[in-house]
Amino acid sequence: MVTGAGKGIGRAIAVALAEAGADVALASRTQADLDTVAEKIRALGRKALPLATDATDTQALERLSDETVARLGKLTIWVNNAGGIPDGTPRYLTRTPEENFDAQIALNLKAVWMGSTVAARAMAQDGGAIINISSRAAFGPQVKNGPYGAAKAAVNSLTSTLSVEAAPKIRVNAVAPGPVPTENFDECMGTDTVEKRDELLKMIGVPLGRYGRPEDIAAAVVYMASPAASWVTGQCLYVTGGR
Repeated sequence: MVTGAGKGIGRAIAVALAEAGADVALASRTQADLDTVAEKIRALGRKALPLATDATDTQALERLSDETVARLGKLTIWVNNAGGIPDGTPRYLTRTPEENFDAQIALNLKAVWMGSTVAARAMAQDGGAIINISSRAAFGPQVKNGPYGAAKAAVNSLTSTLSVEAAPKIRVNAVAPGPVPTENFDECMGTDTVEKRDELLKMIGVPLGRYGRPEDIAAAVVYMASPAASWVTGQCLYVTGGR
């Protein structure tokens, strides 16, 4: 299961898991986006189950889990990827209207908690891996992006605690991307041209000299989901180009 699988990093994660041999259930709000990703996965010879879902709705997540088990046989990997800044507007903490703060917490933290809870229930007998998508924004002050940074920092804490609660059958880890120019990133940062992207890259300073790609994050998720990480839990892997 990959939430937020219709675009950007979520799409790359879903395809990478399929390339690694998984059948993949796909969740996001937009069915058309999911159908496109599902076609790519089926072309790889794997099953795809595209299900339009609101990741902030507990009952919707429960239905998502139930249908995945019913149609794909079992659920062994759950990636809580849905997140971002809902209205595409970064804000100072002290200037954020309450409704916008609540929306960010609902999408970036509460949805992770609910998704993890639903996933743990489905994996209770056979075990599995839960991977939460955090952010480099979880570390250090985030001027003009405080609500998002606070939510992602809480995701890291949640990941650590859940890894103890869910052990030994279920591993719980996080992957924290650095700057990856997705649609939401460009909307928030105003980097709608190559020139603006280049200017921002110079300003933030990435030692490896480039932005991340969705595939960079997907590779880290595949590792966390695989037997190669069988003795790894409660960790947050920062995939940031060294920033």
